[in-house]
Amino acid sequence: MKMLRIISRIIIGIVFIYSGTVKAIDPLGTVYKFKDYFHAFNLDFLSGLSFLAAIILCSAEFIGGFSVLFNIRQKSGVWIVIIMMIIFTPLTFVLALTNPVADCGCFGDAIHLSNWQTFFKNIVLLIPAVFLFITRNKIVSHQGITREWAIIAIMLIMFFSFIIYNLRYLPVIDFLPYKTGTYIPDKMIIPEGMPVDTYKTTFIYEKDGQLREFTLEDYPADDTAWKFVDQKSVLVSKGYEPPIHDLLMTSTYGEDLTQHILTSQNPSLLMIARKLEDADPEFLKYGFELGYYCNGNMIDFYILTASGADEVNNFDNGLTFCFTDETTLKTMIRSNPGYILLKSGTILGKWSWANVPEKEELGKLVNTQ
Repeated sequence: MKMLRIISRIIIGIVFIYSGTVKAIDPLGTVYKFKDYFHAFNLDFLSGLSFLAAIILCSAEFIGGFSVLFNIRQKSGVWIVIIMMIIFTPLTFVLALTNPVADCGCFGDAIHLSNWQTFFKNIVLLIPAVFLFITRNKIVSHQGITREWAIIAIMLIMFFSFIIYNLRYLPVIDFLPYKTGTYIPDKMIIPEGMPVDTYKTTFIYEKDGQLREFTLEDYPADDTAWKFVDQKSVLVSKGYEPPIHDLLMTSTYGEDLTQHILTSQNPSLLMIARKLEDADPEFLKYGFELGYYCNGNMIDFYILTASGADEVNNFDNGLTFCFTDETTLKTMIRSNPGYILLKSGTILGKWSWANVPEKEELGKLVNTQ
């Protein structure tokens, strides 16, 4: 029995600590995932709570796992774990049946699981979680209550500080496809032999007022009495999708600049302002000043945004704006604004608004590449 408790504590502790930590590394990714779920279930009015929900979720996972694994207020940790399992196990079953969002987000962008994989993972975790809950009265505390709560408080303060750091300076570990050192064109290629999307196509014909569906094998090619009405394609199996599959940078004049930017041997600094209207005006002002410096020092400068044309027109400052899909911009960098330095399609550096290099420092960095 004692060995089973130790094994259960290790399993629950490691999984919950890992899940909470990867979410804390990329807190905005968890915020976006909450917004995706709220939108999928027509609960957009709750989107304003996404940030709070993300912080509570990752903190509860981390502190619950820490408590169970290290026997620091373990009973409280077991209660946190069992409550979360009771809530999320049936919820993930519903998500598996309805599949409103393809990736559950339970391990952030570090590990991608389907909704069915997440449900079965929770079923497996229920076994040690329930065992720990049933035997919780056998828990023996080896330290005083005050000392244990002090340790929990210190861990929470450190954990919140870690979250704040990642929010301000970008994730300490970049799980996204656009990490520093990445040669972007390679991430856009489908390797030879990889499966492609498979669709089932049916054709709808009409005869004597009756509609009927046919496949490619049995459609009435030689019967002119049947009149073609429509066709529909249903995805049967999802094929391989390259890590970067939706990158498109279009100028305000409608020109596709994607290949030009990715193949240019001149260094390019991309200022990614996902929503201009949501960014701090002071941060934007500095970004524009950096753009003027780049344009005068042989560094191409582009502002990528998902804001509408009317909003972009409010910034008629002579710099080059490009329209890019908002989801793509969220994937490129977790900052508004943020910066990516490119040369010949390779990412040389990434910064948030808080640690973007000063003008002269940027010039020196480019000259060393």
